[in-house]
Amino acid sequence: NYGNFRYLLNNTESGELVFSKGFSPLFGEWIETNEAQTQSRSYLYSLIFPKPKTNLLLSIQQRSNKNEWQTIFTDTFEVDDIFIKNEASALWDIDTLIYNGASSQNVDLAILAEGYSSSELTKFANDAQRLLDSLFCAAPFSAYRNSFNVFLVNAISAQSGTDIPGQGIFCNTAFNSSFYTFGSPRYLTSDDMKAVYDAVDGIGWDQLYLLVNHSMYGGGGFYNTLNVCSSDNQLSAFVFIHEFGHGFAGLADEYYSSATAVDDFHALDIEPWEPNITTLVNFDSKWKRMINDSIQIPTPRTEDFNGIIGVFEGGGYRVKGIYSPAKTCWMKEVSAGAFCPVCQKAIEQVILTHTK
Repeated sequence: NYGNFRYLLNNTESGELVFSKGFSPLFGEWIETNEAQTQSRSYLYSLIFPKPKTNLLLSIQQRSNKNEWQTIFTDTFEVDDIFIKNEASALWDIDTLIYNGASSQNVDLAILAEGYSSSELTKFANDAQRLLDSLFCAAPFSAYRNSFNVFLVNAISAQSGTDIPGQGIFCNTAFNSSFYTFGSPRYLTSDDMKAVYDAVDGIGWDQLYLLVNHSMYGGGGFYNTLNVCSSDNQLSAFVFIHEFGHGFAGLADEYYSSATAVDDFHALDIEPWEPNITTLVNFDSKWKRMINDSIQIPTPRTEDFNGIIGVFEGGGYRVKGIYSPAKTCWMKEVSAGAFCPVCQKAIEQVILTHTK
């Protein structure tokens, strides 16, 4: 039940749920922007699921501002439909960087080259290896290094780099990535999910990471959709890990003093679905059992509580009304040096769902 959207496939005869997946697309953030109040916009997306054996009812649901699922689209998937295409879409060579076994027992991560020319694919492989080394040195990923398969998608761009609209720079790249998403200079994303999904058509994957060939600071992460990071900034390793926290484990940002592209993203009268923030509306569903009985709630942001699991006001882009589990964490700032224990546990739980 993570994500701002989800899709479900039910057997049309028995009603049995066959498959479901939660996700948070870029569109889910756009609808919270000021532009969305006056304009219409569409974003490409694809729903990926195993080939069905029976006819299925497809339902797409959106999480309401009351944290309730509302069905916004339905359709019937018929297995004998003559218009179902069976064609290969893969466009690029794909290398296996790490292989630890069957997909059913491992997390499959595909890293896609973005803004790398044909002469820069060796740089792409080296960049990907460098950032992966940082990820697998970080807890809890360090304990599960042997539970990941990693594939490199050698997508070739006509030009190196990426779009930087605020500087008048536009590059012809494989996945049309861009800084200045929603006007935020550091927000690096791609809304061309069709090109992304076509590029990984030849492999199985659980997570997609767009590695963008640039030195400017930035990135983005969208739960069960896409992770994005620039390759050559001095903080790229931190951004790589931080954004993967979003895309892989559904972790929320814990910072509250930086400007963001979307304001008031979390309502204060409901419990957010993200595992590492709370409004205290339903704190029993979060990390309450991990807090020592002697710790006061809310917990003061003072040095006395450094390294302590508590309930610290500030998080989810709000100074007041939303609380995070530690004074500092990689979901808040680079200086934390690590994920807090609550975020580590949330990440570990997602890893275990893929490796049981």
